[in-house]
Amino acid sequence: MDPLSIARYGMMSAQQELARSADRVVQNGPDQDHGSEMIAQLEAKTQFAISAKIVAFDAAMWRALLTLQR
Repeated sequence: MDPLSIARYGMMSAQQELARSADRVVQNGPDQDHGSEMIAQLEAKTQFAISAKIVAFDAAMWRALLTLQR
């Protein structure tokens, strides 16, 4: 797999986990363990951010390679 595919999968996975966590909070209301859901949402946020950094790094590598070819 190439880095962009891995990053895309990571972003999609993080987005889905955030949506699932938000759904659990809405469905269970006050009975929900909000602490564990906050942790799940922070983990999803971190996963998305790391995947975005992979995309940015990949773009920077391609720019550097194109600059070297000139």
